[in-house]
Amino acid sequence: MNHRISGAILGLLIGCSCLTAQTTDSIPADPTRYVTRATLYGAGFTNIYDTYLSPQEYKGVEFRVSRESMRMTRWMDGRISRQTFFQANFGYTHNKVDNNNTMSALANWNYGLHYNFPLTPNFTLLAGAVADLNGGFVYNLRNGNNPASARAYINLAASGMAIWKLRIRQYPITLRYQLNLPVMGVMFSPNYGQSYYEIFTLGNADGVVRFTSLHNQPSLRQMLTADFPVGRARMRLAYLCDLQQSHVNDIKTHAYSHVFMVGFVKEFYLLGNKKK
Repeated sequence: MNHRISGAILGLLIGCSCLTAQTTDSIPADPTRYVTRATLYGAGFTNIYDTYLSPQEYKGVEFRVSRESMRMTRWMDGRISRQTFFQANFGYTHNKVDNNNTMSALANWNYGLHYNFPLTPNFTLLAGAVADLNGGFVYNLRNGNNPASARAYINLAASGMAIWKLRIRQYPITLRYQLNLPVMGVMFSPNYGQSYYEIFTLGNADGVVRFTSLHNQPSLRQMLTADFPVGRARMRLAYLCDLQQSHVNDIKTHAYSHVFMVGFVKEFYLLGNKKK
């Protein structure tokens, strides 16, 4: 009798387990809930030029950190992907005769939407637009009256990507190239020879906010990345070519950076209801 009862209980447990497995497997995975997130750290070379502070170029080292997140959306039959990208850099540079130095810092945040064109199962092209926000400063260590120059501008940029998944002797690697080209925006810039005291204390702020486009802010950001597994982790190597320049209010500036970065990539699935 006890053997019959035990067998019945065991059969009931197995049936419940099979039912639970079938129920779980029947729930389709939502591709819009998958998130790819990467955090990178790097260093490289930078070239700073700002005629508001000095007629000389300053060259030196730059340190940079970035954090990127990408996921698909439900828009346009699930073909639109969303990208957020934050980066911050700090540079320390010196002039050609090595008698003066500058320190520079810039924070950049992007929000982009891209339409995906999957040409093959392993190769995809993406095209879209990016909202690009920037803020920072350049500080000249020996200037007296105007030692610092502020950087503040917002752009709408055209953006394109190419993603290629390949295998080298069964070792999976994902390559990606991205290009962002600012098309239009607005920039804060003092007039040549105008101090920040005049702008913010005396209120002489006419013309310090200017419309920008390709004619006075021909800039470009390019990034090449390679993702590959190392044990249970997934690493990313990246090269960033960041070319920012402007000619506004008779002031010429540029910040050219070439940075090599390394970090980790995480992929996870967002749960719609945390309590569940």
